[in-house]
Amino acid sequence: MALLNPLLKTSAELVTKQIQYEKTQALISEGDRALELMGRAIRIAGYSNIRAHQVRSKKLNTQEFIQIQKKSGYRSSDSLTIKHGLSDGIDFDCIGNVLTQDRTKNQLAHQGFLVERQAGMPKGVKVNGGSLKCQSLDRQGRIQNTTLMNGVNLLTIEEMYSSQGRTDSGQRIYRVVLQMTDGHLLHLDMERSFATRNLL
Repeated sequence: MALLNPLLKTSAELVTKQIQYEKTQALISEGDRALELMGRAIRIAGYSNIRAHQVRSKKLNTQEFIQIQKKSGYRSSDSLTIKHGLSDGIDFDCIGNVLTQDRTKNQLAHQGFLVERQAGMPKGVKVNGGSLKCQSLDRQGRIQNTTLMNGVNLLTIEEMYSSQGRTDSGQRIYRVVLQMTDGHLLHLDMERSFATRNLL
C-alpha cells in the first residue's frame, strides 16, 4: 500500500487534469464558434442589396443597423442586434438556417445575441453561467431564440474609437468579450475585435 498510494494519487491527478483540459478545450471551441458568429453578423450589418433597397419604403438610420443594449442581460451582460439585407446568394442566420424573404421585416433580416439565465433552472439553484442566445425572425416575422452555448458568465460589447473617432475608412470596430465558466474551477475570457463592412 505504501508503494501503491503515491501511484494512485498521481493517476487520480492525471485524470483530473485530463478532464479539466478537455472541458477547457470544449469551452474554447464553443466560445470561438460564438464569437465568429457575432463577428460575421457585425461584418454584414447594414448590408443592402441594391434591388431590395429600391423596394424598401422605410429608410433606416445607420444606427439602427447595429445596436448595443448595455447591461440588459444575465449578470449585466450586453446584447447585440444586427439588421441587414439579403444578398442574391444564400444567406444564413446565426445558427445556420437559410434566410429567406419571409424571414425578414421591411426587407431586413434580424440577428441578435444576448445572455439569459439558463432555461428550466429553478430559482436558487446554482447554475454554471447563463445561456448565450441567438435571435432571428421566423416565417411570421416573430423573434425566435435559440441557445448557442451555456456557461456564459458575461458578454460585453464595446465600440472602439481612435483619437479621431472612427477609422479613416468609416468602419466601426467592436470589441467583444465572452467570459465563460464550467461552474466550478474553469473561468475563461475570450476577446475578439470585428469591423463593419457596410456602415459609413
